[in-house]
Amino acid sequence: MPLIRIPLITDLDTLPRLEPLPSERIVTPETPAQLAEAVDALMAWRHVGFDTESKPTFRTGEVSTGPHLIQLATPERAFLFQVGIEGAVAAARTVLEATQVVKVGFGLGSDRSRLRTRLDIELRPFIDLGTTLRYQGKKGQVGLRGAVAGVLGARVSKSRSISTSNWANPVLSEAQRRYAASDAYAALQVFLALGDDPERLLADRIMPPGSSTP
Repeated sequence: MPLIRIPLITDLDTLPRLEPLPSERIVTPETPAQLAEAVDALMAWRHVGFDTESKPTFRTGEVSTGPHLIQLATPERAFLFQVGIEGAVAAARTVLEATQVVKVGFGLGSDRSRLRTRLDIELRPFIDLGTTLRYQGKKGQVGLRGAVAGVLGARVSKSRSISTSNWANPVLSEAQRRYAASDAYAALQVFLALGDDPERLLADRIMPPGSSTP
């Protein structure tokens, strides 16, 4: 399967910030009607950005109960499905298991495992850009920040205080909403910038094999 080589940008602070989605385009559906609208909006696209967040663990031996948040993004909006909201898991499952929608993200191995074991969701089909992109002249996988820099010539902020915040909170802060939306949205933007037909370019990287439509 082909690898795509991208430049390694070491001084990220010199890059312009990736334009984030405005707050009004970050949706946290809560009611049955809102959840149904979110599913319809996501199912209208062939490719969506994807990520999850889990409440962090701090004690030795403590087992994560996540994921607590499922993020899905189109070029227009990001949808944050809070696992604790009635109907949210079923709504997210509809999109995550839809064979006509390719989910795109980074480091999806752990996300996929947790979705399967904790929420009975089978992620398909998907493309893990972390296993597809490589830096020019350097070994090792590429993360979201490096990919945004090398492919889009931009930077994304990754606040540790936000990444390790409590994603199980019933009400997410504005900073949490922006952070969560950015991860899924930025992954999609990287994918779409890989060429005129990124899905054809990465056809051999769509997993599970044979689960996507032509």
